Amino acid sequence: MNAAADKVTVLDAMVIGAGVAGMYQLYNLRKMGLKVRAYETATGVGGTWYWNRYPGARFDSQAEIYQYWFDEEMYKSWKPSERFPAQPETEEWLNYVADRHELKKDIQFSTRIKSAHYDEETNRWNVVTDSGELINTQFLLACCGMLSAPIENRFKGQETFQGETYLTGKWPKDAKSLTGKRVAVIGTGATGIQVIQTIAPEVSSMKVFCRTPQYAIPMKNPKYSEQDWTYWCDRYDETKDKVMNSFAGFDYDFTAKPWHESTEEERLAVLEEHWEEGSLSLWLASYSEIFFDEDIAEEVSEFVRNKMRQRLGNDKKLCNLLIPTKDDYTFGTHRVPLESNYLEVYLQDNVEPVDCRTTPIQEFVPEGIKTEDGTIHEFDVIILATGFDAGSGALSRIDFRGRDNRSLKDQWQQEITTAMGLQVHGYPNLFTTGAPLAPSAALCNMTTCLQYQVDWITNCIDFALKNGKKTIEVSKEVENAWVEHHDEVASKTLVVKTDSWYMGSNVEGKPRRLLSYIGGVNDYHKRCDEVAEKGYPGFKID
Repeated sequence: MNAAADKVTVLDAMVIGAGVAGMYQLYNLRKMGLKVRAYETATGVGGTWYWNRYPGARFDSQAEIYQYWFDEEMYKSWKPSERFPAQPETEEWLNYVADRHELKKDIQFSTRIKSAHYDEETNRWNVVTDSGELINTQFLLACCGMLSAPIENRFKGQETFQGETYLTGKWPKDAKSLTGKRVAVIGTGATGIQVIQTIAPEVSSMKVFCRTPQYAIPMKNPKYSEQDWTYWCDRYDETKDKVMNSFAGFDYDFTAKPWHESTEEERLAVLEEHWEEGSLSLWLASYSEIFFDEDIAEEVSEFVRNKMRQRLGNDKKLCNLLIPTKDDYTFGTHRVPLESNYLEVYLQDNVEPVDCRTTPIQEFVPEGIKTEDGTIHEFDVIILATGFDAGSGALSRIDFRGRDNRSLKDQWQQEITTAMGLQVHGYPNLFTTGAPLAPSAALCNMTTCLQYQVDWITNCIDFALKNGKKTIEVSKEVENAWVEHHDEVASKTLVVKTDSWYMGSNVEGKPRRLLSYIGGVNDYHKRCDEVAEKGYPGFKID
């Protein structure tokens, strides 16, 4: 508390972030009667949907399930225009939620949290903002987002480029038009794919710097009529129950007969049905064996490869560059993107892929990008779709200090651990959403998992306060047990055998561990519910 300030803001609870989780956490704590305030770096609500306003940004969860479930009338009053709405509509929807419940009056925008230190004498947190404001709070709720720490300075010489550089995770509101520009896109993950397919018709030329090929599924995105939304409104309770009790928090789940109990014709029919469905169901509701059995995973992978080859006209060069092989990884062990005519973009005369596996990027130069073969590629604009320090990154960028002045950043540089993604031992009254070792870190329809975590946290705080207690801290034994269980479940899957942001492999020096709990959203809910029902054993509540 050494920062200069005129006064200290004293709160019962403080929320970091005003995205999907932060807004709901603010709503719940305020409903409890606590003096609570949320702090947000952006100038408005939305979290992911505020920052990621790059061309083509949109849902890949259907509008009817990417929803809040605490206000049925609110659900029914908002009418999405299509199955997978684009970023502007999603940002508008989140503002609608905030305005309906008058949340903005308790959100301080344009404020970044620099540090949060726990005072063992008072059992309270001392928080400092980037402007030097001091906040003293009993409970600290970190709703910082699982994909909100973009990797910005990946390449040598980025500052020397004389054109415009855009980072997809921090796309400016006043970004200039790309029409007629020579554009580079670095990265072909889910974000890069959305950008590439969207801007290809308007740029004069585009080079896509490709390193890791992706298994991509064509998105089917019909417009929604009044009648369509009435259909979903009539199924509000049913849909809510489905998302809370499925493997990945969607309204679909693995229902097919086991692979080895099915004939070849039955398997193909299941795969074709999910492919035609045009959502993530091929990944998350066809055959769960793709996560465990290499042979089955390879058969499904080959099914997807064949679909992709046909769309590329079996162009050998493009197929080798854009379609993963068995040696790369199998379908489902990386994040699976949905796309709209993405592959066809590479058949356009103004689009050229650059193979970064054979000629990696060496550095940025004033004219553009220099690859290791000595070629200088000249551009007007460079777009970086280079990913995030997922799960742990947003929390590690704040100086959290717990008991004995322990540093969360330093701890996680050695080993990333949590208890159910909700607390870390040694940091009393600090709760997290979207943090490592919970489904919300990656493998979930985010509104499902984030809302569940907020509800669990709210109930835990309520339990403590009603029993006259002031502090809540998970024990090291419970944290260790959860990490052991998490790793045991993860070790049985093919996901841990791959290199991806799921494993933290995209960040140099990051400890390797599957960031997301992969035992299933339904299983996670049952385990967390059991802890609450038994009175939070293993949590020191004083």
